[in-house]
Amino acid sequence: MRGPGAAFQRQAASRLVAAFAVGAALNLAFAPLAWWPFAVLAPAALFALIRGLPPRRAAWAGAAFGAGLFAFGTYWLFTCLHVFGLVPVWLALFLQAALVALMSTYSAALCFIANRYWLKSGMTRDWLVLPALWVLLEWLRGWVLTGFPWLSLGYAFIDAPLAGWAPLLGVYGVTWAAAYAGVALSVLLAPGLAGSRRLIALAALALLFAVPLLAERHAWTRPAGAPLAVAAVQGAVSQDQKWQVKNRDATMARYAKLNEQAWGARLIVWPESALPVLSNMIPEYLASLSKSGRAHDADFAIGLVHYRLDTQQYFNGLLVMTAAGDGWYYKRHLVPFGEYFPVPSFVRSWMRLMSLPYDDISAGSKDQPVLSAAGQKLGLTICYEDAFGSEQLEVLRDATLLINVTNNAWFGDSTAPHQHLQISRMRALEAGRYLVRATNDGITAAIDARGRVVAQLPQFQEAVLRADVRPMTGLTPYARFGNYPVVIAALGLLGWASWRRRGG
Repeated sequence: MRGPGAAFQRQAASRLVAAFAVGAALNLAFAPLAWWPFAVLAPAALFALIRGLPPRRAAWAGAAFGAGLFAFGTYWLFTCLHVFGLVPVWLALFLQAALVALMSTYSAALCFIANRYWLKSGMTRDWLVLPALWVLLEWLRGWVLTGFPWLSLGYAFIDAPLAGWAPLLGVYGVTWAAAYAGVALSVLLAPGLAGSRRLIALAALALLFAVPLLAERHAWTRPAGAPLAVAAVQGAVSQDQKWQVKNRDATMARYAKLNEQAWGARLIVWPESALPVLSNMIPEYLASLSKSGRAHDADFAIGLVHYRLDTQQYFNGLLVMTAAGDGWYYKRHLVPFGEYFPVPSFVRSWMRLMSLPYDDISAGSKDQPVLSAAGQKLGLTICYEDAFGSEQLEVLRDATLLINVTNNAWFGDSTAPHQHLQISRMRALEAGRYLVRATNDGITAAIDARGRVVAQLPQFQEAVLRADVRPMTGLTPYARFGNYPVVIAALGLLGWASWRRRGG
């Protein structure tokens, strides 16, 4: 086929391939490579690719961008679902493709809306619409259908100057600054634009990077006592071996032995579901551990699966053991198809026949009491829960130390554990709190109130991390107001852009 029609189709196909490649390249901005400039270049490239396109073609370009980002950015789900979850290959591929398709609709919506209502390039489109849409759709992605905030743009900047926006406006504030930086770069590189617009773009870039550097000089939180000695135990038990009955005693003995290296710490943290057994089945083991803790002046936070006889429910929990008594925190934000199965009963019957897991974990209450250990109020999260920063805001009014326990063994040797550490670092920076994270096989770490890793264990090695952390009090602007300023401002700018579009 030749002629104008063939050339048009080739051009359209090339644009889709370019958008897919740009989305895939954005993954380079996240850990473990953490080449954060790609998180400015990728939005700039997408904005340039859709400039002047009809809305539907822009939507396809946006979808291609999202497909590239999530196809390469969530490849580890196959390991989680098939290798360790024993889900059949076809079903694992289907679920992963469904997730990529769903996530791609957000970037498709961004491009469609921008080009449907603000197709003409100009100040309104560049400075009001594109960044506001990016932030709003990323915020929606973080909670619609339980949410999937993984690969939010702001996380890529944890080691970049733009990270200074996090205590002010949270991770979506960092995302917004990055989207504005992408707009400024696309304006600077666009051909045929007036010099005044380029000067505005340069001034915007300078301002975006200067404000957080100035804000860092202000300490939003302050120490609430002397440094606290903590320890985090990393058992490094392979996920395919962990729940086998023949390995149960060996795993329990491993953690007990490792715990001997943790004495001297006031708080000892074990990872999510550290022991492959229900907590109710090992009362003597836990009682012995608690007794030893009292003898060594140590409190515990231990990840365990707990079965409540009164309600006949399973909970993914954190048992906090202190001399004053024990308390449970139950995970509130569960992973669909990982901890519970939102499917009708006939599908559950099929899953049972296919020998797939089908017992649901129950979600903990939204208003659980703040637990204390080692003289500190603890802000507790389990695994993927710490990806939802706004859900932790209430506890920050009391918590002086953050604790996250997780089992990253599900992800194998992939990028996911490194990116999860990025997320934890952002939570510490947003809150102005130290954070201790204990993982089964990495990455176990202690993080300071500025989001910096102060101690870390190598992956896949059984070891004990020891560190001194500082209890902190006070509230950052983000901890005080949450995502409301960002969301309201984005909606306001879109409203202003709509008013300008109608000739107001």
